[in-house]
Amino acid sequence: MGSVKDYFSSLGSGVASLLKGMQVTGKEFVTPKITERYPEDRDTFKWPERFRAILTLKYDDKGDHKCIACGTCERNCPNGTITIESKMVDTPAGTKKKKLVRYLYDLGSCTFCQLCVTSCPTDALEFNNDFEQGVFTRSKLVKQLNYLPEKPEPELTEEQKAKIAAEREAKIAAAKAAAAAKAAAQAAAGTAQTATATSAADDAVAKALAAAAGDPEKEAKIKAALERAAALKAQREAAKAAQSDTKK
Repeated sequence: MGSVKDYFSSLGSGVASLLKGMQVTGKEFVTPKITERYPEDRDTFKWPERFRAILTLKYDDKGDHKCIACGTCERNCPNGTITIESKMVDTPAGTKKKKLVRYLYDLGSCTFCQLCVTSCPTDALEFNNDFEQGVFTRSKLVKQLNYLPEKPEPELTEEQKAKIAAEREAKIAAAKAAAAAKAAAQAAAGTAQTATATSAADDAVAKALAAAAGDPEKEAKIKAALERAAALKAQREAAKAAQSDTKK
């Protein structure tokens, strides 16, 4: 009797479970359909603005971008997704400038954290909603974002060239004036030091002669030393004069 009772009990549980499942299925038969009609409605469907699909470089109507190849986005990327190739170019103003050569972006390793966008100092990057990026090879996920050719540096007008030349000449003149003032100050300081040293030497000679007063031998030695110093000084001045004449 026990086995028969268990049989009918399990049979009743199975029927109840079946009816419960058919109830759920029946509700789905009458529920309004919300299936997306992709890709038929891809032209009319509006994706959320916060949806991030792929990183892009912003271009304006003239085909210019704001990237200055500073490398901030490359350094902040946690996965090494971004690689920037740049070069130094000469501007018409005569200065050096870093210029973008290639902006490489690996979509396959991007985590869409948007650190590159938020850290860009020139607001040159953004994520768009172009999610259709399915490819058959991994290499095709590496994309060059600067797809337009880089434009050369604009030529300066005659007024700009004249202004730059005037500023350069003014800087040169100011530097020369500062150098001349510094040289004059050093010369004045050297003259003062020389005068002080001469005065000190004269005082020392006077004291030595006063101490040797009454001793002809000491006086003779002091006078001989003074004569040798005067002769050596004359030789040095003659050598300097000869060098200056040679330079002229």
